[in-house]
Amino acid sequence: MIDDSAPDLRHRPYEDVQALITGTLFVALGVVMFGRTGLLTGGTAGIAFLIHYATGWNFGLVFFTINLPFYGLAFQRMGKAFTFKTFASVALLAGISNVLPHLLEFGAIQPVFAAVAGGLLMGTGMLILFRHRASLGGFNVLVLYLQERYGWRAGLIQMGLDCTIVVLALALSDWWHVALSVLGAVVMNQTLALNHRKGRYVAI
Repeated sequence: MIDDSAPDLRHRPYEDVQALITGTLFVALGVVMFGRTGLLTGGTAGIAFLIHYATGWNFGLVFFTINLPFYGLAFQRMGKAFTFKTFASVALLAGISNVLPHLLEFGAIQPVFAAVAGGLLMGTGMLILFRHRASLGGFNVLVLYLQERYGWRAGLIQMGLDCTIVVLALALSDWWHVALSVLGAVVMNQTLALNHRKGRYVAI
C-alpha cells in the first residue's frame, strides 16, 4: 500500500539550478583564495592548478578540459541526470573562476586563513552539489560511486587522493605552501566526511 501522506523529498528543477549555482560559487571563492596565496587543492582542480602554475594557461579552461574523459564513467555508473548536472557544474565553475577576479579583489590574505576558509568554502560547495546529485567531475565521480556502491566514506577517500596530488606539488612549490595546501585539503574533505555519509543523504 502506498502512503500518500509521505512527503515528496525530490528536488525540483529550480532547486537544482539554485544549488548548482550556489555550490560552484562557493567552490570558486575557495579556488580564488587558494590561487591568490599560491596554494593547491586536490582532484582535477589540483591538477589544473599544477598545469596553470607551470604554464600560465587559463585555470578554468584547463579544469574544464581535464574533466572531459570522466563523463563516460559518470554516465555509465551514475546515470544521465547526474552526468548532465556534473557537466553543468564543471562548466559553471570554469566560468565563475574566470569572472570572479574581475568582480572581487583580495588585497591581502593570510595563507593559513586562506587554507582553512578556502577549504571550508570548497567543502561546503561540493556538499551542496553532492546533495543535488551532481559533482565537479574527476575524482568526485569515483568517490561518490565507491560510497554508494561499497559504503566507503567519500570525504575520506577524496582526502587521500587530494593529499597525494598536493604532495606531488613539491616539484613546483616550496614545502610551506604544500603543507598549507594539505591543510586545506584536510579541512575541505573533513567537511565532506562529517556531513555526507551513506544513509544520511545519498548522491545517487
